[in-house]
Amino acid sequence: MAQQGVQLDREAFSCSICLDLLNDPVTIHCGHSYCMSCIKGFWDEEDEKKIYSCPQCRQTFTPRPVLVKNTMLAALVEQLKKTGLQAAPADHCYAGPEDVACDFCTGRKLKAIKSCLNCPASYCEKHLQPHYDVTPLKKHKLVDPSKTLQENICSRHDEVMKIFCRTDQQSICSLCSVDEHKGHDTVSAAAERTERQRELEVSRQKIQQRIQDREKDVKLLQQEVEAVNRSADKAVEDSEKIFTELIRLIQKRSSDVKQQIRSQQETEVSRVKELQEKLEQEITELKRKDAELKQLSHTEDHNQFLHNYPSLSQLSEPTDSSSINIRPLKYFEDVTAAVSELRDQLQDILKEKWTNISLTVTEVDVLLSQPEPRTRAGFLKYSREITLDPNTARINLLLSEGNRKATVMRKEQSYSSHPDRFTYWVQVLSRESLTGRCYWEVEWSGKEVYVAVAYKNISRAWNESKFGHNDKSWALDCDTNSYKFWLNNISTLVSGPRSSRVGVYLDHRAGILSFYSVSETMTLLHRVQTTFTQPLYAGVWLYDYGDTAEFCKL
Repeated sequence: MAQQGVQLDREAFSCSICLDLLNDPVTIHCGHSYCMSCIKGFWDEEDEKKIYSCPQCRQTFTPRPVLVKNTMLAALVEQLKKTGLQAAPADHCYAGPEDVACDFCTGRKLKAIKSCLNCPASYCEKHLQPHYDVTPLKKHKLVDPSKTLQENICSRHDEVMKIFCRTDQQSICSLCSVDEHKGHDTVSAAAERTERQRELEVSRQKIQQRIQDREKDVKLLQQEVEAVNRSADKAVEDSEKIFTELIRLIQKRSSDVKQQIRSQQETEVSRVKELQEKLEQEITELKRKDAELKQLSHTEDHNQFLHNYPSLSQLSEPTDSSSINIRPLKYFEDVTAAVSELRDQLQDILKEKWTNISLTVTEVDVLLSQPEPRTRAGFLKYSREITLDPNTARINLLLSEGNRKATVMRKEQSYSSHPDRFTYWVQVLSRESLTGRCYWEVEWSGKEVYVAVAYKNISRAWNESKFGHNDKSWALDCDTNSYKFWLNNISTLVSGPRSSRVGVYLDHRAGILSFYSVSETMTLLHRVQTTFTQPLYAGVWLYDYGDTAEFCKL
């Protein structure tokens, strides 16, 4: 009670403006007291209205009252200071809406500095002191200020919950343990906390390890970003140089053609003019000769005529004009046609190669490759239309259906000679190169067919050119009885449902090549995990006359 009285005295002798003990106290007409400086400052702000009010009761005064120090009140304040009355706490010591307030403060409550789990209550520094001085209270569990203390009180028995029921996974009080939780697996809350604390530490260690792993990943990704930027910048720089060289080469060839045309033009015009001059000289000579003969024809003296005629009648050898051919002429039009043909060929090459370049750019994938699809619909997202290259087909392979189907024929086809043509085994490669993620399907019939992929530089002759029998190709051998996988001339027996359609999935960057049996469902037959060092080309090998393999439209 004595402490409460001190608290009342403190509030009674505090200024309601600054909330501190009165300093040079003055009492205004309504009876309320303030610090001299505080009330002056308050009224200075009301000078414009010429009406002055009390900050507490709002009573108004006019004119402005004259302030006189209340000497009695000043003496009381000084006396109380000497007897132990302290200055009011600073404003930041009082509890705000977000703070935990002391449960024992009266009037304006101070912030709590601790909460007691045993009491349960929250205390400011002053009211907490008994927990440090009184022996029984010293055993209480003090924690940081908490707003949830009431959650520790049993709603049924109004008692602190110090027991944990493992059966129901909830905190209970001692009365609960002999009532509705009787016979349950119970331990003290402290024991359960110790167990959970160990689990928490394990979880924290895992989280911290994961944080470290993720930080490493973030660092690696940052390095990857820098590497991607450097690589992209270099690719742009190098490609610009290469295209500049191409443009310079084309410009040089253009200049060479122009120079050759002009040189040939000069040569041909010179030849024509030379012949023209000879003909003009011959015309002049003939005209002179004609004039002489005309003059001779008018000679009346027969003897003179006969004497001069032999010399005048002889003509010089005529200029050879057999090369002159009067017809619609073509001079350099063939040059234009040849240049046009070159342009068309370059356009075809650029169109074909641009697809590869574009795909190569779009398939740059810094992060890990996407997982292999699980459904046919997923595979079809990566479907590629494959056409066969006639320049690689063995001469007894007939290509049809827009060069998507190959059939073994007894009769040789009229293919022109080409260095890319297979000359030993009956097989063919695709026109398109394959990089990135691709999927295609092959429908086959007959005795035996290999569904394969190969590098462009695979041998074209002799036994080592067969798909799957070297280190430059991979092949699934399909016959009427079994599947086998071939690589480096080594075969592996493959089990799976028989089907006339084989699906092939390629993830070039990840080094994954998978073969599937395709019917109503897809069944994995064989998967290869390797490193591909070049673009791949799809291919088929066929065994006997009438065997067919068709790359399906998907």
